[in-house]
Amino acid sequence: TQSTWGLTVCLMAIQVEREFRASGEKVWRVWTEPEFVKQWWSPKHFTAPVIKMDFRENGNFLFAMHSPHGDTFWNTGTYREIVPLARILSSMSFSDAEGRVVPGAQAPVPGAWPDEVTVDVRFAEADGRTRVTIVETGVPEVMSQMASMGWQQQFDKLETLLASV
Repeated sequence: TQSTWGLTVCLMAIQVEREFRASGEKVWRVWTEPEFVKQWWSPKHFTAPVIKMDFRENGNFLFAMHSPHGDTFWNTGTYREIVPLARILSSMSFSDAEGRVVPGAQAPVPGAWPDEVTVDVRFAEADGRTRVTIVETGVPEVMSQMASMGWQQQFDKLETLLASV
């Protein structure tokens, strides 16, 4: 929880996971190469017109999600830790099209957002399948179900992509 102007805001950690019928190397590749990320980043009916990634520790990223209603939502962040085939830990914030951070208080979605959230993605391969587990920390309670649903819809897109790569 955090206190803002006398209000108590509950920030949550959401966890989503899915097992994919694909090797760890294949899942890692579609998760870490911009041309693939562009095909699955964003919920159902959204597109990802911009995916820029400096995929290395302390490298930055800039992602755009374009809604069916014509709105574009921007996120930027920094890769804090990368363990090949196993983990990607990053910070993520709302931003403008140039990658300048937009304070959480000005986020273009409901809820009292912090200035950044933490996204911890873990990959575990066994028997030709790969389980991806995401823990996103700092999501306002009012948006927790929507955020979880968004990740699940991205997993749906990822599953379709993995079947075709």
